Amino acid sequence: MNVKKITVFCGAKTGKNENYEKAAFKLGRDAAKRNITIVYGGGATGLMGAVANGALSEQGHVTGVIPQFLVDREVAHPGVKDMRIVQSMHQRKLELENEGDAVIMMPGGAGTLEEFFEVFTWGQLGLHEKPIGILNVDGYFDALKTVIDKSIEEGFLEERYLDMLFIHDNLADIVTGFENYVPVAARTNADLK
Repeated sequence: MNVKKITVFCGAKTGKNENYEKAAFKLGRDAAKRNITIVYGGGATGLMGAVANGALSEQGHVTGVIPQFLVDREVAHPGVKDMRIVQSMHQRKLELENEGDAVIMMPGGAGTLEEFFEVFTWGQLGLHEKPIGILNVDGYFDALKTVIDKSIEEGFLEERYLDMLFIHDNLADIVTGFENYVPVAARTNADLK
């Protein structure tokens, strides 16, 4: 799969580990060096701001998608020229999913996890055929991997959906996975028995 745009889900805070922010900046910078557009939530703070700053440091293209109420709180990144203002969080998520050829999740809180689980679910239902990367900085998502494995073990999730996920600690390995990605068959009624 040819990936020209990656939608990034990540925190509006930096977190306690300085490596999260460093990894976010590096993700943006490395994507720009590969001529990959970053599509993200439009914020100037936290890991969101670091991803955008990394891409902009290499003159990369960045598309921000942010609802008006967050613009009103002055959190929109002033350096992002392609800033799309929407009216709701639902519109934001839909545009973020539509714009990217693939998705990468970085450390973040409830909003980041909610965005990931929504696109992961949409993929299972056949609403898109995009690969999903998880940038596992310093083991941040190890517990999430355990939960997903438990869901498979207990019969709530088909194992084939693991093929949709590329969990690595660097962009290069994630992009290699994306390039070799073969879409996974969507869930059918037979899977629900």
